Amino acid sequence: MSVLRGLGVAAGLCAIWQLLVWVTAAPKFILPGPLLVLDALGSNSGLLLEHAGVTLAEILLGLLFGVLLGLGSALTLIWFRRLRPWLLPVLVVSQSIPVFALAPVLMLWLGYGMASKVAMATLIIYFPVTAACYDGLRHTSSGWLELARTLGADRRSLLLQIRLPAALPALGSGLRVAASVAPIGAVVGEWVGSSTGLGYLMLHANARMQVDLMFAALLVLAVMAVGLYFLIDRLLKRLMPWQPETLFDNDNDKESLA
Repeated sequence: MSVLRGLGVAAGLCAIWQLLVWVTAAPKFILPGPLLVLDALGSNSGLLLEHAGVTLAEILLGLLFGVLLGLGSALTLIWFRRLRPWLLPVLVVSQSIPVFALAPVLMLWLGYGMASKVAMATLIIYFPVTAACYDGLRHTSSGWLELARTLGADRRSLLLQIRLPAALPALGSGLRVAASVAPIGAVVGEWVGSSTGLGYLMLHANARMQVDLMFAALLVLAVMAVGLYFLIDRLLKRLMPWQPETLFDNDNDKESLA
């Protein structure tokens, strides 16, 4: 059912896209129709897959490092209370600086290879994961904490066995946001300076007026981002079957089977 729903949404978006082309009468070099883009997608499939593999590797590495760094920062804020007044302003100030403005600096420091793109993706992912996990850790039910203290739990046990499991839903929300924004960092890094990746291919196609190829690369990037989001969402639902949303979905599945 979910596959059919996804195909229906894709068909609806393509219909709106084609309708927009007809209504605006935009030339092909401004707004190509979906059939032209699909033709470019088929005729350049090998080239697109080659560059998509590079971008996907950058996204996955950025997601990994961003999640690990964000989780470590959230645990540090909870465990070391005296550092909290100093670290929180640093986190907030770090987000006031546009990450895109840091791309040239990262290129200068890390070069034009994959490292600078992974760093861009990591920076974009870092704050949502940190904020979501920290919010979940500090809003653990006081009743659970008091009960655990009554049973003799020490501070380490409270963190690992009570706070961290209770923060998993909030961390899951941060991971979903991270999956959505991770491609932004990788592609922006490729736009600033790169010789591979979908971002580079889009710039290269735009400079050569191959707008259909540029849209095909954008379509591949969108499919990758949506697929990554739903993959993480499905894994989170399997890892946290006690969540109300998951229970609600399971109840609906049972009713539909009945």
